Amino acid sequence: MTRFNGCVDLHHGQVKQIVGGSLNDSTPDTLRTNFVSKESPSFYAKLYEQNDVTRSHVIKLGPGNDDAAKAALHAWPNHLQVGGGITIDNAEEWLAAGASKVIVTSYLFPGAQFSLKRLQDLSQKIGKERLVVDISCRRQGSQWIVAMNKWQTLTDMTVTKETLEMLSKYCSEFLIHAADVEGLCNGIDEELVEYLGKFVTIPTTYAGGGRYVSDLALVDKLSQGKVDLTFGSALDIFGGSSVKFDDCVAWNQRQSGVQF
Repeated sequence: MTRFNGCVDLHHGQVKQIVGGSLNDSTPDTLRTNFVSKESPSFYAKLYEQNDVTRSHVIKLGPGNDDAAKAALHAWPNHLQVGGGITIDNAEEWLAAGASKVIVTSYLFPGAQFSLKRLQDLSQKIGKERLVVDISCRRQGSQWIVAMNKWQTLTDMTVTKETLEMLSKYCSEFLIHAADVEGLCNGIDEELVEYLGKFVTIPTTYAGGGRYVSDLALVDKLSQGKVDLTFGSALDIFGGSSVKFDDCVAWNQRQSGVQF
């Protein structure tokens, strides 16, 4: 059954909610920020711990976020996933710092070209059970193309049944932001969620466009309970007004007896 998973998005060391498609290093003036928290990253980690919001992720959006990320991990050791700049050279460091799993994208795509060897080597080094592959994507016509570098650069990988099957041999979980709708609160990409539900065989978290707590039931229906959902800008703990954190926790409690 679909569950609510939490997020902590870090930008310049602060917890923020950003419109995904606006995050561009070459044109920083285009950045659109929905929310900047007065609370620390560890505040959110403790909040998730107190409410048993497991499989939540901490994402470092660019440089200057390592200390903030480690503060969150230390607040709830071995329960939060971390992503952003993860490579084969630092993955073990982040696991040692308290991450339950590391999330990887850009490292797998040198020159925007997928490297199976990099995935195999990383999986072998840390174990597939500690690895999450982020296949966040942008829609191109009727397809979804995996995007890297804070969703600025399209890669040569398309989200397909074959891609999902291949990647799942080397990781234990998927994280997928629908970058075109991320941060807009205009609704989820229903077609993507339904597509994922047909083909994913490992735990999968979808992010992007969630605006009502009823979206949890919608994702549950569309994905046949195989895809989980995270809320960002719509959530009251991130300055939103249309989704209450307590309602998400209550949803999880109702689903707690059902396993993926």
